[in-house]
Amino acid sequence: MRCSNCGAALQPGMKFCTNCGTPAPVNEPVAATNAATGPTRMFSQGGDGSSDFYQQAGQRLDLPDPKVIASGEGKTGMDYQIVGTTMQAAIIQLEPGQTIFSETGGMAWMSGNVVMNTNAGGGGGLGGMIGGMLKRAVSGESLFIVDYTVQGGRGLVAFASEFPGKIIPLHLGPGQSMIMQRDAFMAAEKTVTLEMHFRRNLGSGIFGGEGFIMQRVTGPGVAFAELDGEIVEYTLEAGQVLKVDTGHVAMFEPTVQFDIEMMRGFRNILFGGEGLFLATLRGPGRVWLQTMPAMNLAKKIANYLPRTGNGGGGSQGGLGNLGNFLGND
Repeated sequence: MRCSNCGAALQPGMKFCTNCGTPAPVNEPVAATNAATGPTRMFSQGGDGSSDFYQQAGQRLDLPDPKVIASGEGKTGMDYQIVGTTMQAAIIQLEPGQTIFSETGGMAWMSGNVVMNTNAGGGGGLGGMIGGMLKRAVSGESLFIVDYTVQGGRGLVAFASEFPGKIIPLHLGPGQSMIMQRDAFMAAEKTVTLEMHFRRNLGSGIFGGEGFIMQRVTGPGVAFAELDGEIVEYTLEAGQVLKVDTGHVAMFEPTVQFDIEMMRGFRNILFGGEGLFLATLRGPGRVWLQTMPAMNLAKKIANYLPRTGNGGGGSQGGLGNLGNFLGND
């Protein structure tokens, strides 16, 4: 439909022409074969325009698939894709008989032919199972693990990230290990061993910021690690040292020595704002640092939450303080 005066296109339902102001025709018949009853709308996902898509009212809504960041195949033959940018997910395709495991509560969605088996893990009979449960209890992890096995055709299991960051697929060879922060483990093939890694230095455990215990995965197989924020990698030569705020240590190779040292200088301790301790990573080996530790974000938000007994909560309560946080830098 067009304006009778200037010829400009008129959208259905318009009362007058937005170009010249001429009243729109009334009761203009609409072709019965036209299923769309509204204007075309464009939605955009991402800033490069590659994910733009269109939808008209009355038509089927087809959203674009998320961007595939990485894909690969595991030792047991399972296929995987890492999708998304900020809040990523690992989508794993399994053939009958193939199994992948995670800690309890890790699964996001799965196909109907996937069978869950919650168990204590550990292996080695009753003693091994109890030992595995005790280790996970000490580390603050879930007591049980869950196996996901496909029966009757190809199936899928997906694990979604709980925090903005990156999902890293680790292709581990036989005996190859990786040490990561607690809670970083997401899922792995059944051929991978998940263990608690106790730091040798007691000072590292007490003051390390991520607790006394880390997680260690050992191949062969593919394991998926969930790290916070963006990831920066460094390769340290033998004896080369990198000092890091403890919460930013995401993952490192077993050849890297992890230790904690006290901040030097009276003014640095009192006014530096970096805490009393720094992590010391000594090569050789590779280390991966994360730009936005979940603990740092939690501390930032906690500053804006109401505190009981201080009389400063006011009538706004938690939502008002949280709103102040979101509305200000």
